[in-house]
Amino acid sequence: MSHVAVIGGGAFGTAMAISLARDRRAVTLWARDPGEMQAARENTRRLPGFRLPDTITVTGDIAEAAAAPIVLLAIPLQTLSAFLTEHAALFATQALVCCSKGVDLATGQGPAEIIRTACPSATPAVLSGPSFAVDIAAGLPTALTLAAADPEPLQHALSTANIRLYRATDMIGVELGGALKNVIAIACGVAIGAGLGESARAALMTRGYAEMNRFARGRGADPETLAGLSGFGDLALTCTSEKSRNFSYGLALGRGEKGAEGVTIEGKATAKAVSNAAENAGIDMPIANIVVALTEAAITVNDAVGILLSRPLKEE
Repeated sequence: MSHVAVIGGGAFGTAMAISLARDRRAVTLWARDPGEMQAARENTRRLPGFRLPDTITVTGDIAEAAAAPIVLLAIPLQTLSAFLTEHAALFATQALVCCSKGVDLATGQGPAEIIRTACPSATPAVLSGPSFAVDIAAGLPTALTLAAADPEPLQHALSTANIRLYRATDMIGVELGGALKNVIAIACGVAIGAGLGESARAALMTRGYAEMNRFARGRGADPETLAGLSGFGDLALTCTSEKSRNFSYGLALGRGEKGAEGVTIEGKATAKAVSNAAENAGIDMPIANIVVALTEAAITVNDAVGILLSRPLKEE
């Protein structure tokens, strides 16, 4: 089986490495500070309780990780461009599979375009869908979408005993589904945290899904992609579970609390990026706009409710 590298020692990167290694693949897991994982054979900070299989090599040497023909990029989306630009010579020809979800705040680019810009000779791919790191690490069944120009070889190389991969060629749709659902998850968390009820959450999920489709179509995505695992599937999971960082962050906002320190909340930057892009393109994104205002403390939850409920009546 193919040698696979995972760039990023966070929870998701570690979980993917564990799942791949259980099938006896040779896996190189790169982390900025690998010492603790090397010694304990466990990611005690980000994914405690799961021992790293013997077929995982933990390293802090980026060149060692870049020797693999398939590389999973599991680092925060907002750092991806700088990381690939810095190490472009090392990743010139590999298949680069981005597991990050979001839209770059500085450029408005999604993962595939970031990869093409920094590493034009590499093969870009996007892995997305409803998944929590702890479930993957525990060997629980998970289904994801893998998008690339020619996804079938990667589909076979990266499927595992507990991860079923469906292939797609619509990279724009797959990456936007994963990015935009985080924005809606923050809004749903706010609704539940503020005591607005399950009906309000259902309304936000439904209208949020319509908003996701409007934006994705404007970017050239196939609407059917958003109905799949990387869109509707991920939306359903992320908006209904406190395991979701974005939902939990919104939950804290709705309760008038601060979110957990040191946790990457991709939906915050994504909301800002897509709100700006939508305004320039004339696309109506009321929920994204509200999330931006809430995360920047420009309005209160009561203000947000009033703004959404006072919008002009229209057909669904």
